[in-house]
Amino acid sequence: MTKPISPKRSQGVDSPRTDKALLADLQRETFTYFIKEVNPENGLVADKTQPGSPSSIAAVGLALSCYLCGVERGFISREEAVKRTLTVLQFFYNSRQSTEPDATGYKGFYYHFLDMETGKRAWKSELSTVDTAILMAGVLSARYYFDKKNDSEISIRNMADALYARVDWQWALNGKDSISHGWKPESGFLRSRWSKGYSEAHIIYILALGSPTLPIDPATYKKWTATFEWKKLYEIDCIYAGPLFIHQMSQIWLDFRNITDDLNKKIGIGYFENSRRATLMQQKYAIDNPMVFVHYGENVWGLTASDGPGPSIRTVNGVKRKFYNYKARGAPFGPDDGTISP
Repeated sequence: MTKPISPKRSQGVDSPRTDKALLADLQRETFTYFIKEVNPENGLVADKTQPGSPSSIAAVGLALSCYLCGVERGFISREEAVKRTLTVLQFFYNSRQSTEPDATGYKGFYYHFLDMETGKRAWKSELSTVDTAILMAGVLSARYYFDKKNDSEISIRNMADALYARVDWQWALNGKDSISHGWKPESGFLRSRWSKGYSEAHIIYILALGSPTLPIDPATYKKWTATFEWKKLYEIDCIYAGPLFIHQMSQIWLDFRNITDDLNKKIGIGYFENSRRATLMQQKYAIDNPMVFVHYGENVWGLTASDGPGPSIRTVNGVKRKFYNYKARGAPFGPDDGTISP
């Protein structure tokens, strides 16, 4: 049973030991999401706890990665992690890949949302390049972690290699020099592309460049990174992106310490340091609190993509506020409706 966080810890007692214990409790509580919100028959993980929620393939990629962390922290046994990993890899390996609108995927990519029970496409969602990349990042994490010579771990490695190898990154270019956001069987490729601005697309392009079977031309990556913007805000310089998750998502899997491209190489900082600076910028924005939200400050900050209390417009303490539902909130240019995401 998970040990609850004590009231004393939740109040933030100023002690390194207490901070460490609080973080350990938070890690364990967060990990339980990937244990509880899963269909044990196929390994699919729900996008959220809301009843009837479909599975998100990004949530599956995160689950596959978290199982490994769970083993290392003693939250789950290696045997249980192997069992869960095998179940979901077998599902994706054997699931239907076709142009039919209720398939699970096509060209090695998978639909953003899948029915938790059947594994078929849900909500007429798109065949998602970024969510497939997050899924594959989890698949490859499992592939390299489970390195023993028993049948189960050998199967994990074999299926992981096959899943990564069949993703057709060249097809996702749709004849152009940037990767499309996705594709639908009813209408073809989406108009949006991963072509401009610093974003979570790092994980897409790195996996596409490294494909053992269908890699993209490195020139497409260089063209994308050439669009990044360097900004100085709150006396902090960094490659700018508003939502905090953009500075975190790819680095869940990619070690970006001292890794640079042309822009940040000129300045002399790697992408990891860039994310540290962007995080400090978020904190300074909350301290500045230009929208005058209650509780924003040194210890309450962080704008990113998440659900929110909207959509609605309400007057709060005499101020007319616009609230959003799901939105990629960001700092310092917004949008900001007072939603701090965990």
